[in-house]
Amino acid sequence: MAEDHPIRYFDHAATSWPKPPGVTAAMVRAIEDAGGNPGRGAHALALAAARVVASARGEVAALLGVPDERDLIFTPGCTYGLNLVLKGALAPGDRVVVSAVEHNAVVRPLTVLAAAGVEVVVVAADREGRIDPDDVDRAVREAPTRAVICQHASNVTGTIQPVGDMADVAHAHGAVLIVDAAQAAGHLPVDVRALGPDAYACSGHKGLLGPQGIGALYLAPGFQPRELIEGGGGGDSADTGQPTRRPDRYESGTGNTPGATGLGAAARYLREHGDALRDLECTLTRRLHEGLVEIPGIRVLGPPPAEERAPVVSVVHERVPPDEIALALERRAGIAVRTGLHCSPWAHQTVGTIETGAVRFGIGYGLTGEDVDVALEAMRDICR
Repeated sequence: MAEDHPIRYFDHAATSWPKPPGVTAAMVRAIEDAGGNPGRGAHALALAAARVVASARGEVAALLGVPDERDLIFTPGCTYGLNLVLKGALAPGDRVVVSAVEHNAVVRPLTVLAAAGVEVVVVAADREGRIDPDDVDRAVREAPTRAVICQHASNVTGTIQPVGDMADVAHAHGAVLIVDAAQAAGHLPVDVRALGPDAYACSGHKGLLGPQGIGALYLAPGFQPRELIEGGGGGDSADTGQPTRRPDRYESGTGNTPGATGLGAAARYLREHGDALRDLECTLTRRLHEGLVEIPGIRVLGPPPAEERAPVVSVVHERVPPDEIALALERRAGIAVRTGLHCSPWAHQTVGTIETGAVRFGIGYGLTGEDVDVALEAMRDICR
């Protein structure tokens, strides 16, 4: 970071920083006052740990509209949750339909599964990274399909996909819908009952404002992917078979109690302040977007300023490489952004930036209108 400038953090699409009030304190309390192993013992500290994890699960479930909190699984992150579902629900001979803008957290597991005999059908997106549900419907109609897979929002373009329509298409043909919600949960209002996914995988440390190393996975009732790992679950240890009840089936081993507690505190904060935060993110995103499109030589990826998007704004310049822009932003104004392909080569291929990558501004908690104005002025100077 440039020594002469305060840090202005525009990398929320990678991880949120700073965390809202209460998150760090909740994690410290979980270590100091509830330091036992949840579900592994009846002594006071083990019971205290079980209570804080149960409370956190309830907070996250309430935020996401999960009717039965037992259907809310804590995972080490969104990538783990997606791997659990993809590898647990798909078998050789199955057919899946997936969008052409997915993150490597989906693409790489599917590559492994394709090598094992899963048929992967890719549906193209438009230049803004948007998937047409009619195209998905046509692809699903061509042959029996086990799953439709899509992201809720893009980490490259900010494009929001019509998840509810995708769920209708999948269910009309007997398929399940698996959603990567890493860039949506927290940034967008989410009610899984209304959206209708069979699996909805969330990253805890991005829009949900929790710590790193924790995620949440919603599994709809009746959708039973195989567990990814087996082991101790704190229940009937005499039974050598894996528990079938939720969430124990999918949470083998000692979980991340401090992480879950921090995520629960973040979810509580979002339940109280999420509407105001989302309004601010929308305002700042549009302000940044509208300012960037006015800079000569700049192309903003994704939907135009008038359309709704997740709080992500990625740009390329016709002459200045992304890495040079990022370095100059930090040196001149302390602005932290991310460049490259953002673990999403499919998305960059779709929008035509696979050779260059892009500069990505991620809007989130802690940013202000002044930060956006400073970023715009710095971009004008750099691109001039």
